[in-house]
Amino acid sequence: MNSSAMLYSMPALEAVAGRRSVRRFLPDPVPDDYIQAILAAASRAPSGVNAQPWFVHVVRGAARARLSAAVITAARRNEVSLEYRYLPEVMPEPYLSRRRKVGHDLYSLYGIDRSAFDDRKNAMLRNFDFFGAPTGMFFALDRAMTLGSWIDMGMFIQNVMIVSRAYGLETCPQQAWCDYGEVVHRELGIPNDLVVLCGLAIGYMDPDAPENTLVSDRVAPEEYTTFHEE
Repeated sequence: MNSSAMLYSMPALEAVAGRRSVRRFLPDPVPDDYIQAILAAASRAPSGVNAQPWFVHVVRGAARARLSAAVITAARRNEVSLEYRYLPEVMPEPYLSRRRKVGHDLYSLYGIDRSAFDDRKNAMLRNFDFFGAPTGMFFALDRAMTLGSWIDMGMFIQNVMIVSRAYGLETCPQQAWCDYGEVVHRELGIPNDLVVLCGLAIGYMDPDAPENTLVSDRVAPEEYTTFHEE
């Protein structure tokens, strides 16, 4: 690992509380040693029986361009190939209202009217350009592993996002790629015995993009926490 990776001073609480899903990045490349250092630190995530079930595919350059073009083509043709079902077909409350709220807030920052369906579609397609980030990651898991390993993967991916901030980088986790899982497998040569859990855009945040001012709401702890004492 190259020792030139620059660490920024950032307390753990600030790193977690300040994390957000960035939706416009600068084109500046992410150094290899940053990626290696981030993944090495993230691998300290706990996993049952120390299985460490994660596989990571890093894409950039020609591979990134090829993948983006292929998935955007599939999306425009509505050639969906679900890697797995992420949300229920009918979302109950309060989850539906939260989904609508963050969507409304984001499209307002984009300056897109609720009825402008073509503009909303184009905004969604920006997922598949990694929101301009020069580097993307995909996280995969052996299909033989069960739900416990999905928990392990979540902790690993969260570590990647938090540790990235110590290197001056921001991220956006992207499950949207998994609507076109067949294309992702084909273009990246990911074997079918692995399930792709999500993609991740990683890079330097564009500080002038209005959409990067979005801070999504969070429910207060007293609304979801129960203490048991007797």
